[in-house]
Amino acid sequence: MKLHYLLLKMFLTFTLGTFAQATLFSQITDPKATEVWEPEPRKITPVVNNMPPSDAIVLFDGKNMDAWTDLKGNACPWQISESFLTVVPKTGDIKTKKQFGDCQIHIEWRAPVVVKGEGQGRGNSGIFLQEIYELQVLDSYDNRTYSNGQAASIYKQTMPLVNANKKPGEWQVYEIIYKAPRFNDDGILTAPPTITVLHNGVLVQHNTEIKGATEYIGLPRFKAHEKGALRLQDHGDLVSFRNIWIREL
Repeated sequence: MKLHYLLLKMFLTFTLGTFAQATLFSQITDPKATEVWEPEPRKITPVVNNMPPSDAIVLFDGKNMDAWTDLKGNACPWQISESFLTVVPKTGDIKTKKQFGDCQIHIEWRAPVVVKGEGQGRGNSGIFLQEIYELQVLDSYDNRTYSNGQAASIYKQTMPLVNANKKPGEWQVYEIIYKAPRFNDDGILTAPPTITVLHNGVLVQHNTEIKGATEYIGLPRFKAHEKGALRLQDHGDLVSFRNIWIREL
């Protein structure tokens, strides 16, 4: 009996609520009634002449590596030359000192001019969001490899929509919009991470759902975590980076 009463109450509340809404909407005749004036979006300086927007955190501007460390917290061991940063093989990955969640990232990278190797052995690096989820960096210009391992793939998960690679030695641009995963208090995933990527101005990942932590062997899976650093991979190739900035969302 109580269950029937509760169901009836819910039905009446929903029905009356919907009717009241419809009545209210039908009575709005002033166009100003639907104008929103507060809050006002804050003003920023947009990207001008390839300079980052005024609300961005500049992670590398060609001058120093103050924003970065190696994975043990020591000074960044990679090399700065001519305002760009190049992997020093066998020194290991580097990561930002600051940790991030939802963000917009701009990063430019270049595969070595001298082409060596093939497949995964050519111009290989990676961009790890929150140190966990890898967006692949690879010389994929006339270089066939598995599709979910080429440049702009979510490594070993989702291939890019198209191959937008430039020739080796030319600078390439990733524009990344990343939404971090959500976990409840019990560590259970409630919303997976998603990523949108433009490679050299071309959409290659469209609100792609990331399936779990990047794994070289085995299927991806999730483990609850908080914010994490941005990590760049030392895969043994002389990949260079420049003009790296991030906006927290």
